[in-house]
Order: sequence, then structure tokens, then C-alpha cells
Amino acid sequence: MTINKTVLSIIAIGTIILLPHAELIPFFGYSIPILLFIRFVLKYTNESFSDIGFSFKPFKPNTILFGGLIAILTLAFMQLIFHPVLDYFVSLDYNDSGLNDTIQSEKLQFFIMVIMGWLIGGFYEEIVFHGFIFTRLEKIIKGKYSTSISAFATIIIFGFYHIQLGALGLINALVVGAVYLALFLYYKRNLWYSIFCHGFYNTMVMTLIYYDYL
Repeated sequence: MTINKTVLSIIAIGTIILLPHAELIPFFGYSIPILLFIRFVLKYTNESFSDIGFSFKPFKPNTILFGGLIAILTLAFMQLIFHPVLDYFVSLDYNDSGLNDTIQSEKLQFFIMVIMGWLIGGFYEEIVFHGFIFTRLEKIIKGKYSTSISAFATIIIFGFYHIQLGALGLINALVVGAVYLALFLYYKRNLWYSIFCHGFYNTMVMTLIYYDYL
């Protein structure tokens, strides 16, 4: 990767991380300019969204099934094993940033948040983090361990991207983010598996919040 492409990729990664937290554009509106910026970067590097794992061609119905199944297993692990063990050793704060109240306020608001959980969580975050950021880091970081280092860095970035949710929310994002990235890599860099896993995971969590189980 040339110096110009490297600098542009770093700027893009920084924008992806910082713009949403700047709160300059309300209600997930930041996703549109960021996706357009990513498209520009990919075009500049002679790539397309298919080069970062997002294309309609590799989509198959079984991606829905496998994505949903892994989401169920991941949520079960987090709620029945990971969080109880973590709580036994340390007490961490969780800041829902008003998300729980929004979801529980009324049924229409709940459905809107579920839709946004798919559009922003399922599609946007998977394309941006585990598609774009991961593949940019792979190109920037040279050497034998490029993929491993890039994967670790992406997981850390994804976790700290959710720092507004507090320490517990950050750790939760680290763990489930690692699952999403692992799916992406295991299924030959096909984002559909992680998209559906992420979307179903968000839906189940918000449903549990709506019915006051979380």
C-alpha cells in the first residue's frame, strides 16, 4: 500500500471511530457520510465493497440460519456463563445511555430500535469494522502475522468504540465483536454470516430489555 493510500485509510479509520461520538449528526445519521467516505477510499484504492466481504453474490439462505444460531449460542454464553463468572470476580458499571428506557417506552419505539439494530449494528458496523477497518489494517500492517495483529486491533477498536456503555459494555463488545470477526474469517471473508449474527444478537438483547429480562 502506498503512503497516500495508507494515510487515507488511517484518516478513514479515525473518522469512523470519532465522528459518531462527536454527536454532530443526530440519530445514526453519521452512517451515511461514513459509508460514502468508505466508498471513496475503496474507489481510490481500486477496490469495491465486495473486496471487504460485502456483496450480494455470496449470500445464501443458510447464512440466516447459521448467523441466527451463532447469535443464540453467543447470547446464551454471555448471559449464562461469561457475565456470572465476571460478576463473581469484579463489579463493573454498565451505562445504557438511555437505551433501555427508549426501548421500553412503547412498542413502536421498540420496533424502531430493532430496525436500527439491524441497519446500524448488523449492516453498518459489520461493513465498517469487520469489513473495512480489518482489511485496511491488514494492508497497512506487513509481515507474517498481519492477519492476527489486524484481527486483535480490530477487536480492540470495536470494543472501545462502545466505551459510552461503560466498562461492562466495552468488555461485552470485545467478546461479541471477536465472535463476529471470527465468523467473517471462518466463512472465507463473507460478511453475511456476521451481519445476521450481529442483527439477531441485537434483536434478542433488545427483546429481553423490552420485556424487562435484562
